[in-house]
Amino acid sequence: MEKSEPMELHGLKGMLNLELLPLFKHGTTAHYEGSIDKAGGNADWDWWLYPLSEDDNGEWVIFDCIGPGCIYNFVQHRYPTSEEPIFRFYFDGECEPRFTIRHSQFGELYPFVEPIASRYIGPPENGRGPIRVVRSFVPMMFAHSCRITSSLKLEGFDRARGHGGWGHVVYQKFADAKNIKTFDITDPDYGYDGDFGSLLKTWKKVGTCPISCKEPLFSVVSPFAVSAGDSKEIFSTKGAGLITGIRLILAPGTYTPELLHSLSIRAVWDGSDAARGKADVDAPFGCVFSNEIGKNSIGFLMAGMNTDGCFYCFFPMPYLKSASIEIVNNGGYDVSFDYAAVAYTSEFNSIYESGDFGYFRTSDYYTRRHTEGADSMIANVTGKGHIVGSIITGFGRTPDNYASCEGDVRIHFNGIRTPQIESDGSESYACYGWGFPTPPESNPTSGYDGSSYRHTDWSMTRELTGDCYPYLDGFRFAIESGGNNDSYLEHSGIVFYYGVDEPGMTELSEINYSDCDRAVELTSFFEGDDDHIPVTARGFYGRAQTLEAQLDGKYRYVIIRRMSDQKNGRQLASVTVDGEKITPWYFADRNPIKRWLEDDYVIPSKYIAGRSFVSIEIKPESNSFNSFGYRVFGVR
Repeated sequence: MEKSEPMELHGLKGMLNLELLPLFKHGTTAHYEGSIDKAGGNADWDWWLYPLSEDDNGEWVIFDCIGPGCIYNFVQHRYPTSEEPIFRFYFDGECEPRFTIRHSQFGELYPFVEPIASRYIGPPENGRGPIRVVRSFVPMMFAHSCRITSSLKLEGFDRARGHGGWGHVVYQKFADAKNIKTFDITDPDYGYDGDFGSLLKTWKKVGTCPISCKEPLFSVVSPFAVSAGDSKEIFSTKGAGLITGIRLILAPGTYTPELLHSLSIRAVWDGSDAARGKADVDAPFGCVFSNEIGKNSIGFLMAGMNTDGCFYCFFPMPYLKSASIEIVNNGGYDVSFDYAAVAYTSEFNSIYESGDFGYFRTSDYYTRRHTEGADSMIANVTGKGHIVGSIITGFGRTPDNYASCEGDVRIHFNGIRTPQIESDGSESYACYGWGFPTPPESNPTSGYDGSSYRHTDWSMTRELTGDCYPYLDGFRFAIESGGNNDSYLEHSGIVFYYGVDEPGMTELSEINYSDCDRAVELTSFFEGDDDHIPVTARGFYGRAQTLEAQLDGKYRYVIIRRMSDQKNGRQLASVTVDGEKITPWYFADRNPIKRWLEDDYVIPSKYIAGRSFVSIEIKPESNSFNSFGYRVFGVR
């Protein structure tokens, strides 16, 4: 990576050095591969791309990526009574897997051990039998490529054979492979005495601040009350610093779940409310402290709460000139606190002096409501930065109605029409399964609370550290109501992110084929919330294309966006920049029903930095590679 993006931002080190979490992730993009129903419904049980070889169907590829990257989250659901799959991880084009694990070994086989990897067995529901969900947050870096296979073809829904396989891989891709070490369990970093051991210890101390300071400072207010309709400042300072933690304790006997909505946290960094017209953080307690329902105590690495009235938030919050935090009481009665403490330090100031970071912010709180026939738009944010967490809460029509968990989470970055992050149901986004029948459940980075079996409400949390979701020109974060927006469900929620309001990318040029006589015309649909809207475009299959862009030395790197037909998978093309061949353009998945795809290709800085002009040639290397238009963007 570039000098401004140290490798401490990625992999194990990125999950450990949380003081670096606010820094922008240059050249990094977030992606999903998994068992999404190709027709856009709720039949999410097919997860395979192609057989590993034509003469041996004993291994089925479920993930395939060319270029440097890192796997951060692996999840797979199945019946405990079904045939057990074996997963094999191949790196950098190697013929033999570097790592092999059985479904039953998650949580036990090093380094896939508790709590960084684990398994959850949900109870029988509607006579379907129990479901076992295995999950891993072990970061697996790769310098050149990665392929994951299953010993079973995860296809179809058959309770007896259990061949269906809900699951996903959430990963990042990097523009440059410099300094990336491919996953190797013999590497000292993965030893119990190395970074892996340190991460394991950190994750086992949920509720303890994960950022170590040599000489932390504390601003304490104790005791105090916040009158109805009033606010109380608990922290204010001038100069530069980093807030590493917020702890609050209500007076004994004060806590009720209603306080999670009537009390809010409001925070402003560097006087930004004057320019933005609103605070950087403005969110109910239930969002800031990771549980909107508040029926049970629940805690994560970065935030949590309990029903004794104790709250904590450890997301690092940098500021250069000033900072203020206040508690706002929007309720109808006074609320008493025993204690409020804000931990802060100046020892990390040099990290943020360049200004190459985003401020810790919340999206506008999405108040409880139902969106008929469309996704609930939890957040729609402009500017650049990266998502680091979300709270989504679901309610049935009445207190007695079932609140479905079947709705997919769908996130779009930078205006791309194809979702880049998805989930086969809400529970899969939180890395559990069969709905939320046994709350509360949590691991250090995700979980949920809510009603018991046949739940009428639920609140799920997903926190991101090294596995954050970068964006350059805004994001849309939404969730379905039911399997295909076919259920009545009310949502509320919020998204946490580090960001600035200025966009990070500029369109430089565009090529479309609407006026080309020999172009092929296709009418189809994009995946996601708009998958009922037909789109018609013209393009070419197997045609090379040269793109040109005027840079004038202003841009850090270039992004090429392509619109294509994804009826057939394994689209592959070579990419040449001013005569120099670089990492191929590859998209492994396919969708023969919702055929339109938009995907981005990032050209690393070293090929364009300082240049006034660049010529890029894209040459198909597979029959499936095609284009129905290109757009070229520059990133400053």
